[in-house]
Amino acid sequence: MRSKMRTEELKIKKRDKRRTLIMYVATVLAFVLFLFRGFDVQIVSSARYIGQADGLSKIIAPIKASRGEILDYYGRPIATNREGYNITFNYASISKTTINDTILSLIKLLGSHEWKDDLPLEKKAPYTFTKDSEVSVKRLLSTLDLAHYATADNCFDALVERYSLEGRSTDEQRLIMGVRYTMERAGFSVSVPFTFAEDVSSKIMTVISENTAVYGENGVQIEIASFREYDNASVAPHIIGTVSPIYAEDWDKLKEKGYSYNDKVGRSGIEKACEEDLRGEDGEITYTVDSKGKILSSKVTKEPVPGHTVRLTIDKSVQIAAQNALKDTIRQLNKDKIYARAGAAVALNVKTGGVLAAVNYPTYTYEQYKNNYKSLVSDTVGRPLFDRAFSGAYPPGSTFKPAVASAALQEGVITSDETITCLRKYKYFADYQPNCMHLHGGITLIPALSKSCNYYFFETGRRLGITKMNEYCKKMGLGVKTGVEISESAGTLAGPESRDEWYEGYTISAAIGQSDNAFTPLQLATYTATIANGGVRYKTTLIDKVMSYSQDTVIKKSTPVVADTVKLDEKVIDTVKRGMLSVTEDGTGSRVFGDYPITVGGKTGTAQTTKGADHTVFIAFAPYDNPEIAVAVIIEHGRYSSYSGGLLKAIFNAYFFTELKNQTDSPAYQILS
Repeated sequence: MRSKMRTEELKIKKRDKRRTLIMYVATVLAFVLFLFRGFDVQIVSSARYIGQADGLSKIIAPIKASRGEILDYYGRPIATNREGYNITFNYASISKTTINDTILSLIKLLGSHEWKDDLPLEKKAPYTFTKDSEVSVKRLLSTLDLAHYATADNCFDALVERYSLEGRSTDEQRLIMGVRYTMERAGFSVSVPFTFAEDVSSKIMTVISENTAVYGENGVQIEIASFREYDNASVAPHIIGTVSPIYAEDWDKLKEKGYSYNDKVGRSGIEKACEEDLRGEDGEITYTVDSKGKILSSKVTKEPVPGHTVRLTIDKSVQIAAQNALKDTIRQLNKDKIYARAGAAVALNVKTGGVLAAVNYPTYTYEQYKNNYKSLVSDTVGRPLFDRAFSGAYPPGSTFKPAVASAALQEGVITSDETITCLRKYKYFADYQPNCMHLHGGITLIPALSKSCNYYFFETGRRLGITKMNEYCKKMGLGVKTGVEISESAGTLAGPESRDEWYEGYTISAAIGQSDNAFTPLQLATYTATIANGGVRYKTTLIDKVMSYSQDTVIKKSTPVVADTVKLDEKVIDTVKRGMLSVTEDGTGSRVFGDYPITVGGKTGTAQTTKGADHTVFIAFAPYDNPEIAVAVIIEHGRYSSYSGGLLKAIFNAYFFTELKNQTDSPAYQILS
């Protein structure tokens, strides 16, 4: 019995020891966990818990990234960046009681310098709605919770009350409410600073910096920012394009893409086409803010990444030489009492489709665009903002004939050695009998191109027919867009699609580059390059490569893209090119290129107009045996091909002989037939 009791006692003692051990271990674990939690609360996460207790919060604001730069093919700068100063408002340190006085003081300090004001009310009495601001007015009415029939006066009164502007003059009220409304539209807050004015002078910057009590303690800050700078403000403005602040009417759409109200956006040209690459990626700065909105500390938590550098196919030297030559040519024409007013030229790389130069006259500089935009827009005669090189459509005249010759030879409707007798008046049709410029008699293809015999091409065009003619022309790039990255016109290819009714008489007119035919200089250069390289039409491009901002990494590299191929026998290409060679050696272009050190193939043309002298056109490629460059030039009302030929020669000089760029060649202005 005792033995049994003894056994039970031992079992109980063992069980108690186990319980004691378990409790001990549990106590130790609990103590360790308590220590760990205490360490976390007091040391590791102390800032977070103190912040929660004291009402602190974190607010993230953007750090603007620099816009990418634009270079020419050889890396020479075209559009780069420089540092400047912006006036900004910081929400956390702004004084709501003095903000209106601060805004008025800044406006007076700026003088004639612009500031942000997107309010769709005129800036001077009577304060009516601004013109062409229907969308902005609707947005204003919605913001003020006014009916759609509310007047400008109703809006003005509502804004006076909204921004506590009572007791001020109406002029002061309008100035202040314009800024306050723009602030509100921009989403002005601690995380969204407001840029009041951009690119202010260092003098203004100094005044603000030295008057902390007036400005600094009322939320005004000076911010260093990057601004577009142009190595030469006149180089290719139509190609490079423009950058501008975000307009009020664009804001709703762009903010969905991650833009802030203070951002810049490409509006035209390469700046617009490459916006995604040039834009860059904003960084972030994190502010610690107390319950009253006061910033306690700040830290850069994400560095900004500048936009990519875009290298163009443009050769800056050729571009500048072409611009100068075009301007000088127009002036020479006017001096010779031939009142030409405008022109354009395009040079392409025959082997890639890259644009080497594209020039317009009249043109503009970026300073003119910035300071005299209204005068540029109002010039409806010269239209300097219009890109004639890419969007101006002109009759090609006889420069169209190599395309017709190529198609006719390939289709077998003529042969290179067939003689067609030019009787001057073409009498095939009873009701339409156009004339040739001269009586050439029996003539074959090569001299027909060289002497530009219309009779020969009336007959050739009639045999070929408009359908086949246009089939080849489209493949060569006429009447279709080239695929260039910026805005361009498709031009017009004469044919049944260009008119409600089409008669055979229209076909023979189209065959000499008249009728409805109208092409851009870019298309004419593309077509010339297609013949020069044997029938391959490349997609025209302005972009050679995209690189990192520092240019040490290639992001993407352009490669030639075949847009179409014209199936032409080698013999056909050779015959047409020999005809174009004859133009410059003993034909209508020989006075310009007869003694030129590089062999050139080309074709002159004059295009009839309804008013004034004929347009003059010239297409050419060189060197003849291994073409590298194709050029098309047109001068509105230039009358004689010698003038356009002189311009074309200046472009070749710049491309092949840089030492000849600034020389004037007297034969350039000799008159050709």
